[in-house]
Amino acid sequence: MKITVIGGTGLIGSQLVATLQKAGHDVVPASLSSGVDLLTGAGLDEALAGAHTVVNVTNSPTFDDQSLAFFRTTVSSLLRAGERAGVRHQVALSIVGVDQVPELDYYRAKVLQEDLLREGPTPYSIVRATQFFEFMDAVMSWTAVDGVVRLPATPLQPIASADVADALADVATAAPLNGTLDVAGPDVLALDEIGRITLAAHGDNRRVVTDDQAGMFAAVRGDVLTTGPDARRAATHYRDWLSATLAG
Repeated sequence: MKITVIGGTGLIGSQLVATLQKAGHDVVPASLSSGVDLLTGAGLDEALAGAHTVVNVTNSPTFDDQSLAFFRTTVSSLLRAGERAGVRHQVALSIVGVDQVPELDYYRAKVLQEDLLREGPTPYSIVRATQFFEFMDAVMSWTAVDGVVRLPATPLQPIASADVADALADVATAAPLNGTLDVAGPDVLALDEIGRITLAAHGDNRRVVTDDQAGMFAAVRGDVLTTGPDARRAATHYRDWLSATLAG
């Protein structure tokens, strides 16, 4: 099967490309570095030529209200190009609980992305993932000041990016869901607890203070960023991933 991965050189995209190639698929990694620009449409027709499936794992360059315009333009461009190329399956990576946090501009933009895909001309699949292990350091950096990291006790169910790539590969090579699949890690952990686990693993002496007004995840209410019983649960635990990453 020929599969084009839009955003194929990023954290998820590069792993997805490798997984699909290992399985014997003809994979085209498309990104700005390969001359494909979703905003202008440049290079899209060439990248999608002959593709059965397109997987979109791109991110907006900003998390503010500009992300709405980014997804409106890029998804529309990709759907039009896919229709011209005869693409039979459009797959997009989204976020678990994305429609439950309208206070966040980026989450509203991702809902728009999903809606455009549902209303588009091509059979589709949406894979909603929880927060990646790899982003936990960045999340802590947003609220770190003078040896203190302030984090809310927001329940998360983080997942390894490699497990997300595996789920995307399975969905991309199967029949379109015309719906949504949630994927998550095996453990539900409060964000402030994740912060303490992470700092301890790094031998970092900074202190985590629980502050339910701190950072982006302060806007989240309840456990909407965790999954229900129908989700695909990955096997990799955060503590095990941390140990393996630091040992490597």
